[in-house]
Amino acid sequence: MAELPDLINDLALILVSAGIVTIIFKKLKQPLVLGYIVAGFLVSPHMPYTASVADTESIHLWADIGVMFLLFSLGLDFSFKKILKMGASPIISTITIIFCMSMLGLLVGQLFGWGKMDCIFLGGMLAMSSTTIIYKAFDDLGLRQQQFAGLVMSVLILEDILAIVMMVMLSAIASGNNPDSGQMLESIAKIGFFLILWLVVGIFAVPYFLRKVRSLVNAEVLLVVSLGLCCAMAVFSTKVGFSSAFGAFIMGSILAETIEAERIEKLVEPVKNLFGAIFFVSVGMLVDPKILVDYALPIISLVLTILIGQSLFGSISFMLGGESLKAAMRCGFSMAQIGEFSFIIASLGLSLGVISDFLYPVVVAVSVITTFLTPYMIRLATPAYNSIEHRLPKKLIKLLNHLSMSHPSTNEQSKWKRLLTQMTVNTLVYSILSAATITVMFTFVLPITRKMLPGWELHWYANAITGILTVLFIAPFLRAMVMKKNRSEEWKALWAESNVNHLPLLFTILVRVVIAVAFIFYICNYLSRFSSAIMITIGVVAVALMVVSRTIKQRSIKLERLFILNLRSRDIAAQVHGKKRPLYEGKLLDRDVHIAIFDVPMDSMWMGSNLKQLSFGKKYGIHITSILRANHRLNIPDGDYVIYPGDKLEVIGSDEQLAKFKDAVEKEVFGEDVNLEDREMKLRQLIIGSDSPFIGKTLIESGIRDLYSCMVIGLEEGKENLSSVSPNRRFQEGDIIWIVGEDESIQALLTDN
Repeated sequence: MAELPDLINDLALILVSAGIVTIIFKKLKQPLVLGYIVAGFLVSPHMPYTASVADTESIHLWADIGVMFLLFSLGLDFSFKKILKMGASPIISTITIIFCMSMLGLLVGQLFGWGKMDCIFLGGMLAMSSTTIIYKAFDDLGLRQQQFAGLVMSVLILEDILAIVMMVMLSAIASGNNPDSGQMLESIAKIGFFLILWLVVGIFAVPYFLRKVRSLVNAEVLLVVSLGLCCAMAVFSTKVGFSSAFGAFIMGSILAETIEAERIEKLVEPVKNLFGAIFFVSVGMLVDPKILVDYALPIISLVLTILIGQSLFGSISFMLGGESLKAAMRCGFSMAQIGEFSFIIASLGLSLGVISDFLYPVVVAVSVITTFLTPYMIRLATPAYNSIEHRLPKKLIKLLNHLSMSHPSTNEQSKWKRLLTQMTVNTLVYSILSAATITVMFTFVLPITRKMLPGWELHWYANAITGILTVLFIAPFLRAMVMKKNRSEEWKALWAESNVNHLPLLFTILVRVVIAVAFIFYICNYLSRFSSAIMITIGVVAVALMVVSRTIKQRSIKLERLFILNLRSRDIAAQVHGKKRPLYEGKLLDRDVHIAIFDVPMDSMWMGSNLKQLSFGKKYGIHITSILRANHRLNIPDGDYVIYPGDKLEVIGSDEQLAKFKDAVEKEVFGEDVNLEDREMKLRQLIIGSDSPFIGKTLIESGIRDLYSCMVIGLEEGKENLSSVSPNRRFQEGDIIWIVGEDESIQALLTDN
């Protein structure tokens, strides 16, 4: 018999070990991510007393897939619209954390006398908290629905994006280039360009595609299509210089805006759990006891640096972003670890040959230790806040908490600010779409037309055809760039307020016209040898024709409406199905009160009870604002509403109240039947004897159902089929009846008879 490949043997060893260890950690009420890391350490080549993984390279490949699917699921659960609603707060917090932790890592490296490049790369590693580890810890601790968890995830997403910029800067420093050169700005512009392009094109194309094939897609097909889109975006992301995990996250964010997002999330969850477990096991496999001993002091110092630095600077950073002291401390304490991007930065340093060999295993050891401590740091935040609250002056606590109530994103913007912001965003988006269209046309279509029309004489025809097609394709974008927001409420109000506003408003139109003409000028300049004056004239005429053309106007409006429809499709579906959260939720974002939705389990002890009997308000301090049942919403239910399995309860309360209620939802269930084997139903024949207590009694009087929990299914009278037993018929001696029941009940019935 042929032997199994090492990969299958390793996979069996990993999953069995992870299963056993996580069961133990579940029994001890510890986060499962810690169990995965312990399992990885036990099956690693560094552990001589247990079976070890043979093909570590394949396991690390699977782990990379795990990171990709974890970030894909993260994108499904946390779309970019949530970040935009939070305003500048996550941006301020992210930049502050990265700067402070980078400087702290640089300082610690210098204290140990490490080389310059080791210190610089160490600073980059310490600045990157682990998205996957924190996401998993929040999931295991049941904190994902709490408000502070959303703030942390916003910052982590921005950190992952800025990590790519940091890697470009580190590469420039390692190669001896000036890190302050235009390379940094170029990398930032590249990230912004592709990020906006992917989101705009993805939200335009993906929901449209899923809507067209909705009738053909079942659960299996949707899973395959979703994972296919995830992998395709991951491949495309690596082709343009980004990580596969970053591309997977972008695709998850795109799919998060579709109606199918919830279905996809549920379908992908088992795949995410499998590969995610392999990822965390692979992290545990990298722990080398020898490195822990040889570099014990630097490792302990770096662990303390991360724990104290993130707790202190992280809390300060979130406070600078407008959060209260309590919320800021919960956010800062949650980020006290490093993870996957730190490994990527370390790998970059090794591949460039600019950091020492010891730094990578040291960082892995620090990551594992801080990962172990992550759930404890999350839990420590509230006691630490309570301790500080008792020691700091009450006036200072009141001042700090008052600052959070005036969040920068909640201040009313001026008309000019709103108008200019909207115009800038529109111009940027349409410019990126136009630039992408021009790039595609010149890269793919132009060579084809030149091959179809060879020769110098026909070369100009090929250029002209390509140029005209390109202008037609970008015409809706350029028209929208020039005309959009020219009749908005802000524009009309500013125009009517004062004559002084007329010239600046007209100037905004002129600027956008110049940008649109610049695109036409670039196309002409690339494809022709006309003079600059002629090309500018062509550009002005082309833009003027776009503005007056009704066809282009209709195309522009149609494309924009389709994009808005796709962007709001999930919200529209939520409204249709009664799942749209109330508008007043936004007014509670800056308080310790918000809304969460909980599913009533199928085995809940609450089913069949009404709200008056359950007394949720008295027990947990929460309020049930709505009950979502099937496709209907029951708003402001009274005490007579009955809870059914599968109901979705829309609950309003504080983080602490919602946490207690969530715990009750999960724990107040019937659970598994431990005596399942005794529930087997059996069929037996019962003959009424002369001394039977059933003689002369009816079926109801006999108590066969009520006393013995058995059922009479028929009377045998010598016919082909059993006769039904009338409730009024009295049993007689010699009657032969057939009964069904559990074995213990039937034995009791036969014994008494």
